[in-house]
Amino acid sequence: MTELVKYLVTELVDNKDAVEVTLGEENTVSVKVDKSDMGKIIGKEGRIAKAIRTVVKAASNKEGVRYSVVILEADGEEAV
Repeated sequence: MTELVKYLVTELVDNKDAVEVTLGEENTVSVKVDKSDMGKIIGKEGRIAKAIRTVVKAASNKEGVRYSVVILEADGEEAV
């Protein structure tokens, strides 16, 4: 699942080297991007973040495992 999220996020941002996607406990996929790219991942009113979560939810249903996506700021705080 991390590969899918990393692909989606890297296609949206300018600084592709700063993208970090990790799988944490309880099947949580954490995404960290450069501070200047944060708006591109969140989108207006969180629409892009919601779309990423929808794609992950559909893919996780196919696998039979429930994943959640968390977008983190550079300092580790949850952004959305």
